[in-house]
Amino acid sequence: MPFASEQMQSVVEQQLSKSDTIKLRNKHIGQACQLFYRSDPLKIVRGQGQYMFDEEGTRYLDCINNVAHVGHCHPEVVRAGALQMATISTNNRFLHDELVQCAKTLTSKMPSPLSVCFFVNSGSEANDLALRLARNYTKCQDVITLDHAYHGHLQSVMEISPYKFNQPGGEKKPDYVHVAPCPDIYGGQFTDNMYPNADLGALYAQPIADICERQRAKGQGVAAFIAESLQSCGGQILPPAGYFQRVYDAVRNAGGLCIADEVQVGFGRVGSHYWAFETQGVVPDIVCVAKPMGNGHPVGAVVTTPEIAQAFHATGVAYFNTYGGNPVSCAIANAVMRIIDQEGLQQNAHQLGDYLLRGCSQLKQEFECIGDVRGLGLFVGIELVRDREARVPDTKAAHWVVNRMKQLHKVLVSSDGPNDNVIKLKPPMCFNHENADEFLLAFRECLATLTQDQLQSRAAEAAAAALTNTTNGVIATAADTLANKTKMFERQDRLIKSV
Repeated sequence: MPFASEQMQSVVEQQLSKSDTIKLRNKHIGQACQLFYRSDPLKIVRGQGQYMFDEEGTRYLDCINNVAHVGHCHPEVVRAGALQMATISTNNRFLHDELVQCAKTLTSKMPSPLSVCFFVNSGSEANDLALRLARNYTKCQDVITLDHAYHGHLQSVMEISPYKFNQPGGEKKPDYVHVAPCPDIYGGQFTDNMYPNADLGALYAQPIADICERQRAKGQGVAAFIAESLQSCGGQILPPAGYFQRVYDAVRNAGGLCIADEVQVGFGRVGSHYWAFETQGVVPDIVCVAKPMGNGHPVGAVVTTPEIAQAFHATGVAYFNTYGGNPVSCAIANAVMRIIDQEGLQQNAHQLGDYLLRGCSQLKQEFECIGDVRGLGLFVGIELVRDREARVPDTKAAHWVVNRMKQLHKVLVSSDGPNDNVIKLKPPMCFNHENADEFLLAFRECLATLTQDQLQSRAAEAAAAALTNTTNGVIATAADTLANKTKMFERQDRLIKSV
């Protein structure tokens, strides 16, 4: 591995204790920047493959990190970035092979006519630029988004992120943003148990068609519909079959463009396809990519059609991004895409994802607290419930499991969804069968302990209730006896007085 000795020396020479790091963070880092495991945060000092290590050398299995797509500190990614950084790093106003090769490779993975790239530094920037492209092309302002969606931290994309603006203290949704139901067939507006024989794709697409119709009736039109191809923050949601086809038809009939946010789920994560939107048989007008593209390095892109790109150029306003498309970022992105192909990581996601889903489904048969298991490839959600029949979310249990997995088993998972009760798995793509078994074994122990604790708690509650009832019964009997004796004495007293 490049810089192996220097890396270890750097870790050894870390001068700050964990407590000092926490103190400095509390003093100098905005409190709105939240940590994982806030009551006992991890100080991660090194990563390798699917593992992360804290300052004491403890190894953690990383099931959270879809950013380190091909594995933490992959030697080929490190080498590509270091070599290019040592050669030249400048902006994309100069000709450079890494830039055009990156665009060529990226667009070769896309269906026609998606063939033109704009490079950025993050998913937030990518989604912001996608909105600009759509609004410029359609000359409309209104955007349709999905409930629980998150598309980034810039003002323009916070406006289309109910995951953020619906929180206490969130800014009010603008009138030009329209929110449609999240296509969650387990816990959403239309569920598979409420509508067992219905076309759920059609049911969830209808609200979007209605929004489009209202916009057309007002003569305002629609600029864009934007959605994650698989919603992550919404709780690892897989849309029902045919959903995006119907939605795209409705939006395009209203003159709008369709934007696929692949920031979380692109680059082979779903296993069966390179892009998650392909699982629904649709071709977006604009695709946004980022996080996994740089394996931890800030790089992203917007891919669109020549027609939309030309309309943007025709405004006469040049698009320039200082770091977007710089040689170092592009060299790293090129390395990531090579590694995905050379190491068969998409195929690994497909096979291992099926294995994980089977294992989790077996646990569902064993534990009533699992309400649903869903996913594609290495994008898996496990929904915890208090009542499987009523599908009542169990947020407390999810938080307990996340913490126990970290503290006892050294396995890092997270929870999300509108009720924060969905355990999320989106590990680096080098995740293997041994890692899957380690997760399943640890998760099973957590569920077994959770179930035992819940049974003991319910038994204690039942015993307390029985004791209360018994005590109340004894008190009531004693009161009745006393009352009867009082009445008897009163009758005797009256008899005595009468004599």
